[in-house]
Amino acid sequence: MPITLTDAAAQRVSGYLAKQDGMLGLRLGVRKTGCSGFAYQIEYAKEITESDITFQDHGITLVVGEDALPLLQGMQVDFVKQGLNETFKFRNPNVKDECGCGESFTV
Repeated sequence: MPITLTDAAAQRVSGYLAKQDGMLGLRLGVRKTGCSGFAYQIEYAKEITESDITFQDHGITLVVGEDALPLLQGMQVDFVKQGLNETFKFRNPNVKDECGCGESFTV
């Protein structure tokens, strides 16, 4: 199953990518951390390597390292505004539990 973006996330990412030279897409990943084991990493992709898997959604290239793909497969990325706060939210069907602060998860 691919990784997808909501309309709100796609608008946010495409607006940023249009203003930046040399950015190829959105890179998604995980790192070991926190009280539950993993935390999401999100950044704009400057390059795509041979070990990266790419998906297309809303005309945006989503880049995921092959080692992170089993943890992120089927995930939907959303962009949410709540008052003055703006953030990306992750709806990941692989998550079994999250820590109380919402910063890390287990699969």
